[in-house]
Order: sequence, then structure tokens, then C-alpha cells
Amino acid sequence: MVKLTSEMIDTIKSAKIIPFATASADGEPNVVPIGVLYVIDPETLWIGNQFFKTTEKNLRENPRACIYIWSSETKACLKIKGNITLVNDGPDYEDMKKRVKEAKNLVCKQLIVMKVTGTFDCKSGPKAGERLL
Repeated sequence: MVKLTSEMIDTIKSAKIIPFATASADGEPNVVPIGVLYVIDPETLWIGNQFFKTTEKNLRENPRACIYIWSSETKACLKIKGNITLVNDGPDYEDMKKRVKEAKNLVCKQLIVMKVTGTFDCKSGPKAGERLL
């Protein structure tokens, strides 16, 4: 797996709303805004599923996803791809339910665990699109 750098983690933490992209088994794309994402370690991101319908369906069919991070604070722009596991019970799910309730006063119906497989530069310029890790 790919390990995010401390600078990448800071960029993720500074983002307020993050586009989360998925695709169905037949390639139909979907993107939704997410406001609940936690960096658990340099290889693992947790995303709360409070309202997803198409996103959850896509992840069941095709357990890959991509997030786009742009931060005005760090002036960084990243695309992060990863493999997805859906978690509906157990201690990690209970931890996420608690985090979502405290942060957003919402009910988390599912934990989406993203294991990072690649990061890419999204800033315009000669390195746009290049793999970082």
C-alpha cells in the first residue's frame, strides 16, 4: 500500500468538503460531496456513509474509489485512489458512528474504509497528473 506523507495528511485535514468518486461495475460514474473523512493512519482513510445510495451500490459492485483534495490553506491539490471495504459492524464501525455523531450530529449507517493505492498531483502545470506515491 501507499503511505501518505505528513504534508498530504495536512492537506486532507484542511479540506472542508471532499468530492468522492465511484463507478458502477459497468463504468457509470458517480461523485458526491463528503464532509466526514478521517485519516486513521498514512495508508487508511475512513469515510462515513450517512446518505449514500448510488455510492454504496457502486462500491458493492466495484470496490475502488477516488477522492479529490484541494486546500486553499496548503495550496495543494491531490487525487487519491484506493481500495474500499464496507464495514457495518464491529469496533471500527462503532468508533466511526461515535465520531460522526459528535462531529455532525448525524447517524452513520456504514463505515467506508479506503486503503490508499496511489496519489497524484492535480495542480495545473507541467507535473499535472503525475503520480506522487
